[in-house]
Amino acid sequence: MVGANVMNKTFAHGRSDYLTEYSSLQPLWNNLRGRQKILLSPYLPAVFAFLVHLLFCTPFLALETLGCFWPRVNSYKITKTSEPQSLRRWWDCFLRILLKYISTVIPATALFQSLRTPVCPELAPSCNQLFFEVVVSLLLFDMLFFAWHYTMHRVPCLYRWVHYVHHQNRTPFALAAQDASPAELLSLLILALVSAHLVGCHPLSEALFHLLNTWLAVEDHCDYDLPWAFHKLLPCMGGAPFHQTHHHKYRGNYAPYFVHWDWLCGTRIT
Repeated sequence: MVGANVMNKTFAHGRSDYLTEYSSLQPLWNNLRGRQKILLSPYLPAVFAFLVHLLFCTPFLALETLGCFWPRVNSYKITKTSEPQSLRRWWDCFLRILLKYISTVIPATALFQSLRTPVCPELAPSCNQLFFEVVVSLLLFDMLFFAWHYTMHRVPCLYRWVHYVHHQNRTPFALAAQDASPAELLSLLILALVSAHLVGCHPLSEALFHLLNTWLAVEDHCDYDLPWAFHKLLPCMGGAPFHQTHHHKYRGNYAPYFVHWDWLCGTRIT
């Protein structure tokens, strides 16, 4: 009986330590779990991707507007000879993306999500787990995107019917990160979902991964080489200059974020 009490106290103490380890993110996760109907909705990933994309593009629209009145802002532009993107171009791009999401991406992604088993665990991830899962998901997505992007450029029918629309923006701008054919938009969203699924991400880790994934895509297409951009802080990333070269030359630099796959495969260009 005494032994059982000791075991119970030990288990309770271990459980307390376990919960304490997770306590830093637990309040946030508890708040999100209270909205499980939204959290587990099959429509959430596509709607989330669209709205977050618009939100992350807002600072660059502000920079474009500010550049018309303060020329110093344009000194950070990669394409020095380009004129500021007109509001009309941004509006037309927005309408194209909205139409593709409504007609194809949201319904198809909802169908894909309905085939997955929704998981909403009780405990939040630890900070170490969150960091690990997000980084591994980014690396996995980068590899899958590199392979798919390279294939689209090498197979003529895929380039014409899937990827060509994205390259109509020879000088891209932030919003144009998702200015692509419905097939390409859908394929990239599914690659992101599959990456998080293969890593076994906690929903909180997956949400952060999708946020970073969207921001990096916007940053890659923004046509600004800003001093606080990710590629300035992490030399292993290519950033906007790396991807801008791809849009100008229509080849090479196929990886979305990191440079190692293009370096290893001999497809890195400057």
